[in-house]
Amino acid sequence: MTVECFLDIIGADFYTGVPDSQLKALCSYLMNTYGTDPKHHIIAANEGNCTAIAAGYHLATGKVPMVYMQNSGEGNAVNPAASLLNDKVYGIPCIFVIGWRGEPGRHDEPQHIFQGEVTLPLLEVLDIDSYVVDASTTEAELSFAMEGFRKKLSAGKSVAFVVRRDALQYEKAVKYSNEYSMCREEVIRHIAAVSGEDPVVSTTGKASRELFELREASGLGHRYDFLTVGSMGHSSSIALGVALHKPEARIWCIDGDGAALMHMGAMAVIGSIQPGNLVHIVINNGAHETVGGMPTAAGAVSLTDVARACGYSHAVSASTYEELDQALEEAGSRSSLSFIEAKCGLGSRSDLGRPTTSAIHNKNAFMDYLVSI
Repeated sequence: MTVECFLDIIGADFYTGVPDSQLKALCSYLMNTYGTDPKHHIIAANEGNCTAIAAGYHLATGKVPMVYMQNSGEGNAVNPAASLLNDKVYGIPCIFVIGWRGEPGRHDEPQHIFQGEVTLPLLEVLDIDSYVVDASTTEAELSFAMEGFRKKLSAGKSVAFVVRRDALQYEKAVKYSNEYSMCREEVIRHIAAVSGEDPVVSTTGKASRELFELREASGLGHRYDFLTVGSMGHSSSIALGVALHKPEARIWCIDGDGAALMHMGAMAVIGSIQPGNLVHIVINNGAHETVGGMPTAAGAVSLTDVARACGYSHAVSASTYEELDQALEEAGSRSSLSFIEAKCGLGSRSDLGRPTTSAIHNKNAFMDYLVSI
């Protein structure tokens, strides 16, 4: 089914969400049609954020908004869905469009497996009726489902379309770029060169995949690294927990701009505690690149200024390799909390692979290494 047909049947005129590769067709259509015009389309920091934005839209207009997300974001949306939207509270209707990663019976990455299993049951627990859309869904079938949903929406309930892989089609590609010249994989190579045998916690998405392949190519093994393959936005908190309980080791966190925005409150907690052995690096390309390249708010925000305001002792921005190397060397030699914002371009190797070891193996190897230092 084309995205145009899908949205015409749904009938919304305000969209907000967090990008998902499974919903790439939808995301591309929204960007080509509305860009980031906030009256029609807002890319949110996290799924709870977009659910609350949608609630505000309904309060102001009386209309029903559409919220899109990957199913991994259901957890972030649970609180506003249960304590804000639900008809036992404010009765604010919302149409959720959810990309179904880890669908039972389909091969997917480990972080999606359990989430895929509980996607529909979690919606049921939240009293959100759902309809699964796949490549064979017809216009008549979707229209019939939407007609039933309208009765729910008019009663102040929310509903959800759960979208299987390749269910939505859109022909026009979107080209994303920025003005920065550094390459993320090369930035990670520079970090690894300075961090040496120090423990590293890396964020969700391509950054962890690139770190894994760099270690593989160097023959160093993977015991130094905790690859946060899921749980987007929480790498810096994981790194904080490690740093506090391994004070004799320097801990490096390789973060992303979308991840840092998703749970930015973690930076305030880190800044208030001031772990002197933590180096927090955010690779900022202003994009949700792993899931297609849609922009993040970090393209117009100084994360360095945010870090300073949160209490980081040292916070610098680097847009060249020379600036990056200097910042890394200084952070590696000091005994106080450091923040580095590495501004880089978009793009990755077409042959970029995925970790070939299991998440459990990664965790055990990392823990064994921490015991040894």
